[in-house]
Amino acid sequence: MTDERAGRTEAYDYELPAELIAARPAARRDGSRLLVLDRARGRFTDAAFPALLERLSAGDAVVVNDSRVFPARLLGRKPTGARAEVLLVRPESDQLPPFAPFDEADTRLWRAMVRPGGKLKPGRTVDIADGFAVEILDSAPDGTRLVRLAGDGDPWSLIQRHGRVPLPPYIVRDDTGGERETRDDAEDRERYQTVYSAPSGSVAAPTAGLHFTREMLAAIEARGVRLVSLTLHVGFGTFRPVTADRIDEHEVAREAYSFSPSAAEALNATRAAGGRVFAVGTTSCRVLETVAAGGPFEPGRGWTDLFIRPPYTFRAVDALVTNFHLPRSSLLMLVAAFAGRELTLAAYAHAIRERYRFYSYGDAMLIA
Repeated sequence: MTDERAGRTEAYDYELPAELIAARPAARRDGSRLLVLDRARGRFTDAAFPALLERLSAGDAVVVNDSRVFPARLLGRKPTGARAEVLLVRPESDQLPPFAPFDEADTRLWRAMVRPGGKLKPGRTVDIADGFAVEILDSAPDGTRLVRLAGDGDPWSLIQRHGRVPLPPYIVRDDTGGERETRDDAEDRERYQTVYSAPSGSVAAPTAGLHFTREMLAAIEARGVRLVSLTLHVGFGTFRPVTADRIDEHEVAREAYSFSPSAAEALNATRAAGGRVFAVGTTSCRVLETVAAGGPFEPGRGWTDLFIRPPYTFRAVDALVTNFHLPRSSLLMLVAAFAGRELTLAAYAHAIRERYRFYSYGDAMLIA
């Protein structure tokens, strides 16, 4: 049956009580809840996250995104004393391949998002700390700025010393000077990062992976399930809402990925033996669908701007582990393409009634 509304952005809206937005992670990584959505039967079951293990069989594969979040958020002040913010997106270096860890970038030039965007024009400066400032050099059509990091020491050391965890804007903690702000702390520096994160390069966590502990990963492999890693550096596009009336008018910003020969070999072997591929998160899903577009999984490195939305035929992924996503977001549209829009929204309505926690630090879904 064709869903006539699936092409309209408004069809991916829902009302979420503010108290269901998770401002803090669960006490334990695997202490989150898991809503299991059975696509074939059109039903959902409430469970705890470790119940994922019961859904895995020997010969399956679980695919994770191992990109590490770097402290991309720089808070400072304009020469007038007014507060300003710079979110580093990626280094501007011809010598740095798009898939390389950002800590290998010995460059002071970065692509960034700034706030307030209307006032931080080329030629302006934001003072971050004594001896460290960000100079605005140029503007791009996508709203980003080309900036220069000015200060003593190598650029990556300055970022590590003065940067903050780039928490999403809906996580609000402080009330400073009459303005609500998102401030990170020691817990965020540990928990807004997967336990298997490796190459630095993301400005947002691949949040479905935040629920896994090292013990749970060991238990997955003990069941005869392959654990496969890929890398996609999550970019600023993850913050962009879909504003067009029709979803096919929206463009997803490209993001750098790396998919190794060993990963391709493992997943092709899984497929050949009749095993299933479980993608952990929408980022892993997008890479898998990119590298398997021609049939078998092919290793590669580069960029993907794949926007998965209804209708879409999945070639690589059999099951999806994912968090609950914002209304009208490209991430929610990917989930709707996998599970069906009406079933997805019914599952979200159930999660709201049952008081699940939403968004980055929230609970998870398993769609199979």
